[in-house]
Amino acid sequence: MGNNKTELARYYNENGELVTVTIEKYKNMVEHKEKEKIADFIYNRLYSRYIKPFEYDDLVYKQQYKNGFSMMANCCLLIETFQAFREEGDKGSEYLFKNFFENNKQFKDFDKTEKMNGNIKNSFYIHVRCGILHQGETRGGWKINRKPDTPLLDNKNINANKFMEELKKVLEKYRNDLSKADFDNDDIWKKFKNKMDDIINNCQ
Repeated sequence: MGNNKTELARYYNENGELVTVTIEKYKNMVEHKEKEKIADFIYNRLYSRYIKPFEYDDLVYKQQYKNGFSMMANCCLLIETFQAFREEGDKGSEYLFKNFFENNKQFKDFDKTEKMNGNIKNSFYIHVRCGILHQGETRGGWKINRKPDTPLLDNKNINANKFMEELKKVLEKYRNDLSKADFDNDDIWKKFKNKMDDIINNCQ
């Protein structure tokens, strides 16, 4: 197992105070079944790494630095990471995206497929996720914008701001679901703890 002093999360809370969660602290929360604290930890681990950097409320930042492509790259990384906490075993990236879109109704319109090289593939996964991460651009007619007057998805036009806002709601729901679930018996906790064991083992 990893060094107990290894940090699993480092973030600033709503009061601007630095919070660190080490392996030792996480194990202690598990031992005492502190559901709300663990749920808050995983929410902030994911939120602070993937979403919070784009919420900086500064006009110059928004105009000159904030970028829809980098936002969607982070969103894709977060979807894959988040869904890995909800699944059992290594199912593959495309499978994780398909299940994410199916299980979160605000993203149901992204569960579009098309035929490629004789196989049926998820269009978003191939042209947005793989396009951005491997080529630095979207493909297949998909486009990204940050215009406030456009919907989350219009044909193949994605509003990156609204996509990230909805993704944040998914994280908030997950935190709430963990807090309410039975720590010892519910499937959501079993999969979460298995994933955290993998993460801790990787810290060694």
